[in-house]
Amino acid sequence: MIKKTNIEEKLLQVKERRSDPQKIIQDVYQILNNSTSIDLRIEKNLGSSPSQVENAFCFDKLKTANIYHIDQIKQICIDYRLRFLDSKYFKGDIPKEAIDKIKNLEKDHDLDLKGFKIVAPSKLFKLKDKDDPLLFAPIGNDYYYLIHKWGNDLHPLRRLFAWPFKSIVNLALVVLLGSYLLTLLVPSGLFSKSNTSAEFWIIFFFMFKSSASVIIFYGFALGKNFNPGIWNSKYFNT
Repeated sequence: MIKKTNIEEKLLQVKERRSDPQKIIQDVYQILNNSTSIDLRIEKNLGSSPSQVENAFCFDKLKTANIYHIDQIKQICIDYRLRFLDSKYFKGDIPKEAIDKIKNLEKDHDLDLKGFKIVAPSKLFKLKDKDDPLLFAPIGNDYYYLIHKWGNDLHPLRRLFAWPFKSIVNLALVVLLGSYLLTLLVPSGLFSKSNTSAEFWIIFFFMFKSSASVIIFYGFALGKNFNPGIWNSKYFNT
């Protein structure tokens, strides 16, 4: 049996491959010790959007393993076709364990956390399901603190299924490969008595054109987009 994908583990792997831990620690230290950082009380009164919020964490009490940059979150969302959106768009249930962790963080750091964001599949921002959300709070300057992960792990093949939608090149390669396999399934001599290479490539071209037409129609009709274009989009038809 193929092991399911723990998205928190994958996010940590991206962080380890693509960043310098010391730089992250230094950046966050500077953010939290900047005398000109945003006054959270004023931000709340002005009704700022979550993307502008900074939470004044106590640096010494943070778990550095839970600190992620927006680029790392973006990469995992693109790889697995996930969304990174404000918690107000989330339609699932926030578990009591996550609420308890928020309360403990607020008590330990003596602050009121705000600006929560969640990583989850698109469908969880429209209807309830069980797949693997991650709850973050902003630190500032595109850094986020991972508070809690809950739900089931992702399907082990989700990254493979999401790969064609990372770019138009990936999608074209999949259509080409699929058309070639479909062409191989056509019985020899179905359209003529002779089995020539020219006939094979004519059938292949027909398969490719038909498959591409269906995908283009499906994409335009439902307003679908590629992973880099939807990872932080709040609109459903993407």
